[in-house]
Amino acid sequence: MAEHVASRKMYVMIFALLIGLTALTTGAAYIDLGPFNTVVALLIAGVKASLVALFFMHLKWSSHLTRLAAIAALFWLAILIALSLADYLTRNSPPPPSGWETPASVVLLH
Repeated sequence: MAEHVASRKMYVMIFALLIGLTALTTGAAYIDLGPFNTVVALLIAGVKASLVALFFMHLKWSSHLTRLAAIAALFWLAILIALSLADYLTRNSPPPPSGWETPASVVLLH
């Protein structure tokens, strides 16, 4: 079975692109995008993870079965995250005891 041999130039280019995306992530953290800061950071992280998986883990040149295993792992991760979020979002947390808060009258007297 013939294996693909990647060039050193390609690895250096992907590495430089990953460093650039890391700098972009850092730069985006200093820009106030409101609730979209997390979305932008996750999109950049997804691109970086895809580059690592495709080129450094050689998924781009792997067999279909190996690609299927990687996709199945991501699908399983999505299931685990969905189940964890379903549990977390449906919990009914009791309110904190009233003794934990300082009454407004005490704050105004000082």
